[in-house]
Amino acid sequence: MKFSKELVKGSTAMLVLSVLSGGAMYGYQIIKELEAASESAFSMNEGTLYPILHALEGEKYLEAFWEEGASARRRRYYRITEKGVKELERQKGEWKSFSSAIEKVLRGTSRYAR
Repeated sequence: MKFSKELVKGSTAMLVLSVLSGGAMYGYQIIKELEAASESAFSMNEGTLYPILHALEGEKYLEAFWEEGASARRRRYYRITEKGVKELERQKGEWKSFSSAIEKVLRGTSRYAR
């Protein structure tokens, strides 16, 4: 199932941090891992990913480094920092609270439900 851009927009940083919590990756790898982990529910293009990576790097949640691949092609890899791990945990907690509140409303468990 594909989700609306508006729905995904607020969670992209958390998704990228989560993917990178498994180890350092270069951009295309991040895109493919996100697709695989979500069973193709989340697909991202490079034009969307790189601004997110640069913002996360600016916040010191990620650090980037260059490495040569098997084809002797240099690639820019990204890895999550300790600050990024803490931010990921904070965002996951916020997401759980948010989704729980939505579930309550959808189930009609508010005190105003009949």
